Amino acid sequence: MTTASVPRPPSPRTPRRRGALVPTLVILGVLGVLLMIMAQLWTEVLWFQHLGFEQVLWTEWGTRAALFALGAIVMGGAVFAGLSLAYRTRPVYAPVTPEQQNLDRYRESIEPLRRLVMIGAPVVLGLFAGTSLSGSWRTVLMWFNREPFGQTDPEFGLDISFFVFTLPLARTLLSFLMTVVFITAAASLVTHYLYGGVSLAGRPQKVVKAARVQLSVLAALFVLLVAVSYWLDRYSLMVGENDRFAGASYADVEANLPARTILAVIAVLIAVLFVVAAFRGSWMLPAAGVGVMVVSAIVVGGIYPSVVQRFQVDPNAVEAESPFIQRNIDATLAAYGLQDVQTETYAATTETEVGQLREDSESTASIRLLDPNVVSPTFRQLQQNRQYYNFPETLSVDRYEIDGESRDTVIAVRELNQDGLGNDQRTWVNDHTVYTHGFGVVAAYGNTVSSDGQPAFFQGGIPSTGELGEFEPRVYFGQDTTNYSIVGAPEDTTPWELDYPDDDAPNGQVNTTYAGDGGPSLGSFLNKLLYALRFGSEQILFSDRVNDSSQILYDRDPHVRVGKVAPYLTLDGRAYPAVVDTDDDESTPKELVWIVDGYTTTNEYPYSARESLEEATTDALTETTGGVVIGPAPEEVNYIRNSVKAVVNAYDGEVTLYEWDDEDPILATWMNVFPDQIRPLSEISGDLMSHMRYPEDLFKVQRQLLSRYHVEDAASFYSGGNFWNIPEDPTRGTGEPQPPFYLTMQMPDQEEARFSLTSSFIPGGQTDRNILTGFLAVDSETGNTPGEVRDDYGQMRLLELPSDVTVPGPGQVQNNFNSNPRVSTELNLLEQGGSQVIRGNLLTLPVGGGLLYVQPVYVQASAGTQYPLLQRVLVAFGDEIGFASTLTEALDEVFGGDSGAEGGDADVVGEIEDPDAPDVEGPQGTTEVDAGAQQRLTDAIAAIDAAVQAGQVALSEGDWTAYGEAQAQLDAALADAVEAQAELTPGAEGATDAPTDAATDAATEDSEG
Repeated sequence: MTTASVPRPPSPRTPRRRGALVPTLVILGVLGVLLMIMAQLWTEVLWFQHLGFEQVLWTEWGTRAALFALGAIVMGGAVFAGLSLAYRTRPVYAPVTPEQQNLDRYRESIEPLRRLVMIGAPVVLGLFAGTSLSGSWRTVLMWFNREPFGQTDPEFGLDISFFVFTLPLARTLLSFLMTVVFITAAASLVTHYLYGGVSLAGRPQKVVKAARVQLSVLAALFVLLVAVSYWLDRYSLMVGENDRFAGASYADVEANLPARTILAVIAVLIAVLFVVAAFRGSWMLPAAGVGVMVVSAIVVGGIYPSVVQRFQVDPNAVEAESPFIQRNIDATLAAYGLQDVQTETYAATTETEVGQLREDSESTASIRLLDPNVVSPTFRQLQQNRQYYNFPETLSVDRYEIDGESRDTVIAVRELNQDGLGNDQRTWVNDHTVYTHGFGVVAAYGNTVSSDGQPAFFQGGIPSTGELGEFEPRVYFGQDTTNYSIVGAPEDTTPWELDYPDDDAPNGQVNTTYAGDGGPSLGSFLNKLLYALRFGSEQILFSDRVNDSSQILYDRDPHVRVGKVAPYLTLDGRAYPAVVDTDDDESTPKELVWIVDGYTTTNEYPYSARESLEEATTDALTETTGGVVIGPAPEEVNYIRNSVKAVVNAYDGEVTLYEWDDEDPILATWMNVFPDQIRPLSEISGDLMSHMRYPEDLFKVQRQLLSRYHVEDAASFYSGGNFWNIPEDPTRGTGEPQPPFYLTMQMPDQEEARFSLTSSFIPGGQTDRNILTGFLAVDSETGNTPGEVRDDYGQMRLLELPSDVTVPGPGQVQNNFNSNPRVSTELNLLEQGGSQVIRGNLLTLPVGGGLLYVQPVYVQASAGTQYPLLQRVLVAFGDEIGFASTLTEALDEVFGGDSGAEGGDADVVGEIEDPDAPDVEGPQGTTEVDAGAQQRLTDAIAAIDAAVQAGQVALSEGDWTAYGEAQAQLDAALADAVEAQAELTPGAEGATDAPTDAATDAATEDSEG
């Protein structure tokens, strides 16, 4: 008998153990992300703590976190409540209609995800809402700490602070709440529709009571918020703009203002109707109300104001709009600090006479011939010293007291330039531990050059020596210092930071170890790890040069440092250096500091004109100087104050904020937010005070406004016939406005010359007529009294030229210079043999009862080593032109041989003991030139003019014999000019060896033309 085999039951499988690899990777990934976030956040904390401004960081982060939480909770909670309520109150029935059957299939498909959607959607929406609301932290803090302006608006009589602080916050909250209600209503409607609470099929559409109540209440809330929006629009009219001026117009006040009130009342009534509809069971009345509101918005809010504008205002525009234009004028002048401009009619003369400038000798003696926008290559060539140093493209203008006399100065910091190193030198060790800082400053007199046209340096060399005295020369914080550096070492360690080159030192350089307190410590492993992650440099962890004594320096640009510790300020585009005694203690060394001007701004000042900061601060030099660069200012502002002067120490990076405008309510508000962060004006030392100046970008904005708002009569303002333009820069040909200029000068009503910032105006409109219509100067002299600014600092003086006086504008003067036969001929001579002529800034000065133009002329090689040297000075007064080697000679040419002016030529002043610096040693006086050679050059140029004129006459008469004689005379005169020029410029013979054929051809072409 065969026994059948019985299958064995399957043995139970041992459950497969889940590996630990995936969870481990997930945990490590989360930890890595958290560590990267900590590397960014905690290093910021360390940076702020080191500077002593941690309160700024915690206040900002705390406010952002609170607003984020508020926004997330309100939005997420509202959406979750709407979804939950709609789901809980859904009707329960068997699907019978095709619509219900289709929806039932959708419900079944999404049911597994319902919980995820009902929780996930509110969370995601809450995160977005919280992030958006947290960006309003400045608005919230300003409202909680607001200070009154002490001025009221002309329509409602409310303090300006309502418009600046309260209205923006109300608008922010209203927009947020409208978004919350709308999204909640939309989510609730979709849920009710999906679960049958709202049916769109059939007639009439079916809405269950629970859905009707919920949606009606949400609709009532939304319409009520619309009513609040209409009500706030009444105040927003005061900060709006129309075609001709800012603020509410006649049509706004007489039509739009009551229209907004009517629409707000209608919206409130419709909200009540929605509440009634929630319990009465019909949406007919609220739906009709919404239709009425839409029609009312079109008729009352749109058509009616247009009818008033067209039939009541336009035919009587001047009479109707004048009161409102006057509001705009008054508010604009107040908001931009222009209400105290001293305006004077200046009947400028264009006639010249002997000794005409004698009473203005102080101004002429201070005329700045050194153009800070041109001479940077000269500073580099003569003072850069090594390839790893550099000077900025545009240098700074300041004033220093030398031998008891205030002198205009062109000054530059010798900053570190790692791009100048060779590729084989660019290692991590070199970039971050060896080449860590620049060294010293270079300063030259603004109105003085040496005998060969070089700047007359009174401070320079390495080590830095000169008239500025003893100061800390090392520059660890500057505008071109963007890389991080690790500095510091134990006392017994051989220094490895390159301090400065020295041919007499071992290895040709002197090394140093940073002894300041400029950055967070790298003494702990955690800090090393965090900074290694932040900068992506594992060398920070493993380098032996990172030790317990190490500090890390980063965010070293003065703008960046000030912008981070004062996030409520908009900063001027220029940070300028100064060597100062910050405590007025002569026994301690001075400090090299950067000074940055900080502005408080708003675009909510009622009736004030809005101005684009970017457009107003853009000029022909913006590419090299920068405009307003850092800050929370909106694209357009209608209020600005230079409220803070920030000082950044170039050695240790310390940031000090000084209260410059104690009457600014916006700054007072921020001082309530961040108490003890801004020091009072009284703590500014006298030496530091003397180097403060009127900020350039603020002046640009103000001059842009004054091109229109110098007209203070409403009727004249409406016509716009006397509006001005800012002239284009004639020396660059870019079409951009001419930049303002710092120089020491004396306005007609001043008793003495002052350091000033100046600009000029030409006619407005589309005219090409480039004549002068106005000249503006602001007193930039702060004085040297500790904690006290001169009373006349910031005083603006505007000279208005009468319409019957024709004074050439900058463009016309530049054209006169370029087309003058003697000037063009001599400049052609200077350009022969591989030279290039560069025209410097065209300065304008009100002297001698008229307007004097002065332009330095530089010459440099056209190839190879290039650096400009001052060789000539151009002067214009009226239609008279002077062109000579010195300013005094050029002025004398214009004013009959004796202008009465003093100094300001090629005076050689000061002494520099540094052997590498140019030899500018010598007594004060005028540079001596070969008088005989100068006279021969002058005679030769006159002969050239005469020969050209004779040739033109001969050509017009067809007398070829006379024309040949004129050409022979021209050749001889050109040869004499070349010979005389070679005697006046030793070593430049090669530059004048070119044949005279080119000049002869140019003269012939001119004659034939």
